[in-house]
Amino acid sequence: MAIARLSVDIRAFTYPDGTRALADIRFEVGKGEFCGILGSNGSGKTTLLRIMDGLVKDYDGQVLLDGRDVRKLHPRDIYRTVGLVFQNPDDQLFAHTVFEDVAFGPRNMGFGEAAVKGRVEEALAAVEMGELAGKNIHALSYGQKKRVCIAGLLAMGHEVLLMDEPTAGLDPMGEYRMMELLTRLNRDQGVTVVMATHSVDLVPLFLHRLHILSRGKIVRSGPPEEVFTAPAELESVKLRLPHIAELIHRLKHEDGLPFRRLPLTIGEARREIVEILQKH
Repeated sequence: MAIARLSVDIRAFTYPDGTRALADIRFEVGKGEFCGILGSNGSGKTTLLRIMDGLVKDYDGQVLLDGRDVRKLHPRDIYRTVGLVFQNPDDQLFAHTVFEDVAFGPRNMGFGEAAVKGRVEEALAAVEMGELAGKNIHALSYGQKKRVCIAGLLAMGHEVLLMDEPTAGLDPMGEYRMMELLTRLNRDQGVTVVMATHSVDLVPLFLHRLHILSRGKIVRSGPPEEVFTAPAELESVKLRLPHIAELIHRLKHEDGLPFRRLPLTIGEARREIVEILQKH
């Protein structure tokens, strides 16, 4: 794995009412990695992201950002590097226009207006929102609001994005465009991305590494092609295989077709099917 930007070792986190929310969470996120935390609703994904972002501190364990304990860092030092994008963008946006919202962070960091303008323009260009800089926030679509939230973090120079259900509330094309955006930021700008999601069909297409979270514990980790080899285990944590993998799994185990492996994408499945047809 690449050099770790985040090292997570959470022995336990308990809500004030005594409910154990997280336990025995251990993983690392490498520099430039696109990492997923996959879990059903209520599995603890949002709480885990808030701990990684330094918003929650009363837990037993340690989270290191570039080797430094986030609980011992000044919030300014965290927010220069790491940013959390909430599931609902309306919880994060507050300014009147797109430009003013994205400019808020750099201004608070002490940059002059010329530098702020440059950072905002660069960040909006990165999320394909440059032409909407003067638009009223309330006139944006849901997906556009999510892009503005991401731009606000990029304008502050964030190198690590923590995304809480970034495709929630989007239509299928909006989902795909959001994932393309995150992939481009990861691939072309070297932004490290940690995405919490319950959308199993998006995961194989984009993520380098996957951690399955169930009832506050990591039950399986690895590249998607390794994680999605145990459908019974996924079902036990209220998840399923991606649709294409589910189809091939049934064709293999219920209909006896000789698939060598479990493809996770349409392209992989097509190649496997063509190979079987050519042989038989």
